[in-house]
Amino acid sequence: MNVVNFLIQHGKSNPSKIAIDFENDIWTYGKLYHMIKKHALLLRKLGIRKGDRVALQLPKSLDFICLHLGVQYIGAITLPLNPGYSPEEIEYFLSDSQSAMYITNGEIFQRTKKNIERLEDLKILLTDDTSPTGFEPLGVELNKLSERDLELQKLSLDDISVICYTSGTTGKPKGAMISHRNLVTNMFALKKVWRWTENDVLLHVLPLFHVHGLFVALHGALNSGCKVIMHRKFDPVMTWDAIERHKCTMLMGVPTIYYRLVNTWEEVKSDISSMRVFISGSAPLLENLFHRFEEITGHRILERYGMTEAQMITSNPYEPERRIPKSVGYPLPGVQIRIVGPDATDVKPGDIGEVWVRGENVFLGYWNNIEKTKETFHDGWLKSGDLGYQDPDDEMRLYLVGRAKELIITGGYNVYPKEVENVLEEHVSVAEAAVVGIYDPDFGEKVVAAVVLKNHVSELDEEELINYCKGRLASYKCPKRIFPIEGLPKNAMGKIQKTELKKILERKIKV
Repeated sequence: MNVVNFLIQHGKSNPSKIAIDFENDIWTYGKLYHMIKKHALLLRKLGIRKGDRVALQLPKSLDFICLHLGVQYIGAITLPLNPGYSPEEIEYFLSDSQSAMYITNGEIFQRTKKNIERLEDLKILLTDDTSPTGFEPLGVELNKLSERDLELQKLSLDDISVICYTSGTTGKPKGAMISHRNLVTNMFALKKVWRWTENDVLLHVLPLFHVHGLFVALHGALNSGCKVIMHRKFDPVMTWDAIERHKCTMLMGVPTIYYRLVNTWEEVKSDISSMRVFISGSAPLLENLFHRFEEITGHRILERYGMTEAQMITSNPYEPERRIPKSVGYPLPGVQIRIVGPDATDVKPGDIGEVWVRGENVFLGYWNNIEKTKETFHDGWLKSGDLGYQDPDDEMRLYLVGRAKELIITGGYNVYPKEVENVLEEHVSVAEAAVVGIYDPDFGEKVVAAVVLKNHVSELDEEELINYCKGRLASYKCPKRIFPIEGLPKNAMGKIQKTELKKILERKIKV
């Protein structure tokens, strides 16, 4: 069974229905199905076979969608790559994955060509120019094809569908092997939990190179047969306007998106009565943002929890009154979680430990890296690296408190950064906060914070803010220093990059 079975089914059964409206370029399900097959036929003609890795480093576009699903159609493996990756990173990804083909555009290729020219047997296809391997631009190559059918490649559900490289904050990035089974089971679980139907209109403002935008949003929408309104990039005013104009019912975003939506609400105040659910993920949602969004829109954001290696793991309930800030809800159908201590046994309900995950959503392992794969699993359970606890008085609802690798040990005491960050973000002057551990000769590590101040606050009163923390936390948990910062370093999905932040704060302390 191929994941594309479910993503093209509406192209066969309901071909005249609109599938994607990409900046007013409107494609029906029938046209999408036709173009996926055409791209698959081209890839086959250019020598791509089942199991080959095909790297896509392209801006968000219909080309990206057709190429990705065309790769899947013939049973090859997609490597979705951020257009912002450096040439050195691209060289590593292509080399490590032993990719058979690299598809990009002329502008990106000019940056990467010196790094990849030494990679042997790599086919290169450019969407807008002739490639050094002799292929003409994508559109020209497609027009050369004679019209003929191509049978969908039959696959095992455990065949690899996609390889997604992790951020590599603790070493070289690792390629997570995601199977067709992983994609299909997660897709159907989300359809059930979020009550997704063909009558929905999803506003898609996320990048396509990431699990959130590609699998959760796009795959989920095509599987349900709904309409997708797709924007090339996120713009808050355009987003509010699109909800009203297209009568959208669903939006998926990251906290940064919701923060910017809140800040532009007063200038637009669109009619959002068509909306049934706003969903947030990829980074923790601040409690004050949760409440502020509900205050101005009447909608409670639905927060969920996932990771590259397991896609979506938990979700807050669909019923708005059951959504709770700082909680990521309950396991999806077919997913199990445990909270485990350092001795690999379950902690007492309510205690903090590492979140372990098991289910058909969990990836196959890391590409060409048996050692890291073994480290990541224990008796069939994926060790997520996230710290959390379950509330025994609320049906074991899950709360996350941070990453295990971000745990601060100061004077022998454990400090969970999220707990300190939550307190800082409750202060009237703080818009956003992040906490890290910095080396200290006496305590081993000391708690240090960076805060983004609210617009009306001109300067930080560090002593007052530290005292504020002391009134709400044990003294060992309180920051020893707090530094104002214009913006926290984040990745493309809005997740704070603690390694980079730590370097910034270390420089400030030395100065």
